[in-house]
Amino acid sequence: MSANDAPSLDAVDQAILQALAGNARISLKELAQEAGLSSPSAAERLRRLEERGVVRAFTIDLDPAAIGYPLQAIVRVRPLPGQLHIVERIIQEIPEFIECDKVTGDDCFIARLVVRSMGELDGILDRVAERAETNTSMIKSSPVKRRLPPLSAKG
Repeated sequence: MSANDAPSLDAVDQAILQALAGNARISLKELAQEAGLSSPSAAERLRRLEERGVVRAFTIDLDPAAIGYPLQAIVRVRPLPGQLHIVERIIQEIPEFIECDKVTGDDCFIARLVVRSMGELDGILDRVAERAETNTSMIKSSPVKRRLPPLSAKG
């Protein structure tokens, strides 16, 4: 299904998604109040959003620094010839890579990495550098955290 074929979100769906984005642990009763529905209606709407794949998971947002990872980096990875799938597997196996996108352009992967120290960063990058070129940028701050895209259709 293309983006143009995707069913649109009505105001109630948007209210449910906004409430969940603010607190994924919101009670069904509170969610119903936020959306102006009864609890059974809110539960049904939420079930349909899950079935349609709009809501994929309910999760938590951890602060890496608070659990011992004060440094974050963006790593651009360009596998050496014939190493694409091996590099992808290596990235998947290193738990400090907390996000990774396969992209077009000069690099094949752009990943987010959390580490405890610069020495740990070097050790992780050494595992990748055997099979790929890397370019690393340390993250100073994140002025835009992961957020919902605009939910209402613009015409």
